[in-house]
Amino acid sequence: MKGCRSAGAAQRFLSAFSGISPHFRPRRHLMTATDHRTEMHHRFTVWNHITGAVGLLTAP
Repeated sequence: MKGCRSAGAAQRFLSAFSGISPHFRPRRHLMTATDHRTEMHHRFTVWNHITGAVGLLTAP
């Protein structure tokens, strides 16, 4: 992986990423566009709640 300085760093990243990435990749081919938008809104709401990003303001 380009951004990692060592094989160990790449492994640590992939270890964490493999558990998180399915949360943001629903089985899109099995749902309508409206259902997909609703599901992604729900998933990002859960993610923001878990990570504590709910009350943070974005930088201008």
